[in-house]
Amino acid sequence: MAKTAFIGLGVMGYHMAAHLKNRGGHDVTVYNRTAAKAEQWVAEHGGARADTPAAAAEGADFVFACVGRDEDLWQVTMGEDGAFATMGKGAVFIDNTTASADIARKLDAAATERGFGFIDAPVSGGEAGAVNGALTVMCGGGEETFAHARPVIESYAKMVGLMGPAGSGQLTKMVNQICIAGLVQGLSEGIHFAKRAGLDVEQVIGVISQGAAGSWQMENRHKTMDAGKYDHGFAVDWMRKDLQIVLAEADRNGTALPVTALVDQFYKDIQNMGGNRWDTSSLLARLQRIAGDG
Repeated sequence: MAKTAFIGLGVMGYHMAAHLKNRGGHDVTVYNRTAAKAEQWVAEHGGARADTPAAAAEGADFVFACVGRDEDLWQVTMGEDGAFATMGKGAVFIDNTTASADIARKLDAAATERGFGFIDAPVSGGEAGAVNGALTVMCGGGEETFAHARPVIESYAKMVGLMGPAGSGQLTKMVNQICIAGLVQGLSEGIHFAKRAGLDVEQVIGVISQGAAGSWQMENRHKTMDAGKYDHGFAVDWMRKDLQIVLAEADRNGTALPVTALVDQFYKDIQNMGGNRWDTSSLLARLQRIAGDG
């Protein structure tokens, strides 16, 4: 059993912290900007609540974070009452936020200077993956630090991989989001076409999902898309945040991402439709709006 802290109890972090406690058997102290959420977590799972990231991290072997954006991550690590102020030598900070590779490298350098480890460890699998403890975790950092942290990370994961030095986990997550953007747009167009052609969507998906067109998105999202239900899953606002990180990195390294850039603008259209919190599969709703189907 390790002494751990978890900073950020949002849609993902709430469940990830629970798996650290219940599946991993670790001692968990939680911090959340909205204290009521942390109090709720402790009432459900036990453990302890801290009033600041620094207080949560003090004495911990492993400190996890899953917050919103680069600036949020910087605040809970290097800001006033940030976790880095109290972390001890030999501890490891594991960042599950989807953030930039740049901030991962900066935090790795800051951690090294202070004598503890850092792993950038963004996740994929959505809320369902977090609930079920079946996330894919893409890590960047040193091999020894990763080997030390991996058994604890596995409390909420089905797959954990070291992709390279600090920042490599975030870069891999960018690849993940690039691929998802194109897949969801393709699936949306396919379902839209099937409907307009008078085909039975469920029957079509039942056949093509067994061939080369099959994907996680097709298997897990086609029913809700066909029903026009988007009040679940990974929100459009967060996908746009991720794609902005992707496109900024692409500008830096000279990568051409024409489809990703286009889909990002499609998600902007959905925001303008009021779908900020809709699931990313709502790209279909945009197509239907354009076609006058709703």
